[in-house]
Amino acid sequence: MSGPSVGVAVVIPAKDEGDRIGATVEAALTIPGAELVVVVDDGSADVTGKVAKAAGARVVRHGRNRGKAAAMESGAEAVRLFDEGEPRHLLFLDADLAETAAAAAPLVEPVVAGTADMTIATFVTRVKLGGHGFVVRLARDGIRRAVGWDATQPLNGQRCLTRAAFEAARPLARGFGVETGMTIDLLRKGFRVVEVEVNMAHRATGTDWHAQVHRARQFRDVGLALAQRTPVTTLLPATRR
Repeated sequence: MSGPSVGVAVVIPAKDEGDRIGATVEAALTIPGAELVVVVDDGSADVTGKVAKAAGARVVRHGRNRGKAAAMESGAEAVRLFDEGEPRHLLFLDADLAETAAAAAPLVEPVVAGTADMTIATFVTRVKLGGHGFVVRLARDGIRRAVGWDATQPLNGQRCLTRAAFEAARPLARGFGVETGMTIDLLRKGFRVVEVEVNMAHRATGTDWHAQVHRARQFRDVGLALAQRTPVTTLLPATRR
């Protein structure tokens, strides 16, 4: 069990989020216990990295876009370089949360207290995301078939976990399948996963062709993550706070 002295590092994968990353970093720095914010600039074509650094983040840059899972891996490795003594817990946040990133504090509390190995955010107020539901259903149904656990928001990227849990989830599922794969893998290995309601929000996904391509990639990556994990029939009770 981790004690309250263990610090928390915030890891924010980001691509072309120059208009929101500054506010996200500043808000993340106000989270109690957040000693470090690392932004992984995943091949952005804009000023994401510069803005993040100016806001107080440590910045790691990928020369080309490598995807969300790779950005999470790079961020976690960067945190390791700053760790002294017991490894920090890892809080992963999306880059477009802006000021609402400050509301991630409840995700940290169960992990720091030692009552959860990973927390997953469930947004209290959700903007309807046009066309996004079919990917959510794919992930939710796949997690249920794999481990019998009913996830409220299976694709939510706002998660806090111990370093031990993160290492147990590696290698991460590729791209946008990372959340689905991580949930299944940790539950199968006996880690405690808890859903936590938070008052956060990110940019709503649109309905233009860019958004449709994004959803297609999500569907592909989630489907691949599920295909690589053999379903089981034992049901696990969902745990929520």
